[in-house]
Amino acid sequence: MAETAIDHLIRQLARLPGLGPRSARRLTLHLLQRRDTVLHPLLASLTAVAQSVRQCGVCRNLDLHDPCSICADPRRETGSLCVVETLADLWALERSGSFRGRYHVLGGLLSALDNIRPEDLGIAALLERAADPGVEEIVLALGATVDGQTTAHYLSDALAHTEVRITRLAHGVPVGGALEYLDDGTLSAAMRSRRPL
Repeated sequence: MAETAIDHLIRQLARLPGLGPRSARRLTLHLLQRRDTVLHPLLASLTAVAQSVRQCGVCRNLDLHDPCSICADPRRETGSLCVVETLADLWALERSGSFRGRYHVLGGLLSALDNIRPEDLGIAALLERAADPGVEEIVLALGATVDGQTTAHYLSDALAHTEVRITRLAHGVPVGGALEYLDDGTLSAAMRSRRPL
């Protein structure tokens, strides 16, 4: 039996993160039942995004322009560069409003198990940017995972010859977190990262 257009749509939607076959079927039904109010506007948005969004040649963000709006913003602090694993991390930091410098998206983390090497990531471009005399600090905003820590150590070693100050995000007790519910690794990191009041 040949695959129908509906079956193909369900299969494509099921490939999206967080959606399985059952959720994809429900979403397909919702889209088809609301063609004018949901499906056609969604199709127009997807087409516009596919045609106009490009990767920033400086930081590897996605935007309508190259360089992106963050890299082109003259109000951003040019001396601070925040290194993140993915665009989702960049967007999360931007949402928090806690960083006013510029970013560099690696596009992943070093991983021996997944055979991801330095040349597979945006590390060479980061090293070029770090050589700019205006860069004073590089914040390694990488996850507290084995691969995140491996990548942070690799970058720290690769940047050791520069005059740039290398910092990393603090790890430990989350705001509102009760000690009794935290795992041993988080508690240990919090104890090592303690600071005076």
